Amino acid sequence: MENVIYGIKNCDTMKKTFAWFAGASVGYRFHDYKKSGIGAATLASWCARLGWEALINTRGTTWRRLAPEQRVLADTAAAIALMQAQPSLIRRPLIETVSGELIIGFDAQRLAAIFVENPQ
Repeated sequence: MENVIYGIKNCDTMKKTFAWFAGASVGYRFHDYKKSGIGAATLASWCARLGWEALINTRGTTWRRLAPEQRVLADTAAAIALMQAQPSLIRRPLIETVSGELIIGFDAQRLAAIFVENPQ
């Protein structure tokens, strides 16, 4: 297994993440939501572990552009369908470590604690 960074290439937070991994010499594979999409099974697994509320970026442009009725998510299935239709809604980066831990967002201190201080 390998570390996987999920996100969208042209995002400023993603660029910080890539730079951090390069600077720390931590290997990873990048999964671009826009080019490769994201499977419902993967999203369901993440939702079961983190909750769909943690995965959706409600502060971003994509969320603000949604119609009000699209923002009403009744359950996990509705959230997964919306994230598949609008992958830019998924918070980024989402990092899946070799050990299976899921990390949402860029936090250099947390990354250092996981990958440098306690390498996997």
